[in-house]
This record gives sequence, structure tokens and C-alpha cells, in this order.
Amino acid sequence: MPGLLRGVARTAVVAGTATAVSNRVSRRQQGRWAQQEYQEAPPRSAPAAPPPPPAPSADDVSGRIDQLKQLGELKAQGVLTEAEFEEQKRRILG
Repeated sequence: MPGLLRGVARTAVVAGTATAVSNRVSRRQQGRWAQQEYQEAPPRSAPAAPPPPPAPSADDVSGRIDQLKQLGELKAQGVLTEAEFEEQKRRILG
């Protein structure tokens, strides 16, 4: 019986060591492959800038002017504060 227990214990130690070594080798191999893929990958270019907004049409410009006039009137009446007026003006002018 002691010989059997010793054989089982030795097998467990060998199996545990083999598993640990195998896992370490796998991790190192994956790290090397990842590094190779990173080095071989083409460099990323900067993201393209968004296209400029289209030029406003004549109708759009006159609509904006009307909105700005209304804002000016509301500010003159005291309905809008200076900060609110500036914020709305920025929103309209884009």
C-alpha cells in the first residue's frame, strides 16, 4: 500500500509540474504571436476629419437673420439674459 501511495503522489507532482510548464509556454507563445502581429500590422492613420458643413443657401441665410432679429427683440424686451442670447446666437450660427 505505501508503494502505491508513493506512485500516485509522484504522478500527481509530475502532472502538476507538466501542466504549469505547459501553461507558461502557451502564455509566452501567445505573447510572442501578439507582438509579431502588432509589429507586422500597418500603422494606423489618423481618423479623417469630418467634411465641412455645406454652404448655407440664400433661404437658410435669410431664415437665420430672421431668427437673430427675433432673438435681439427678446433680449431688448428683457425676456432673454445676455448669456441666453449669446448661447442661442451660437446655436443659430452653428
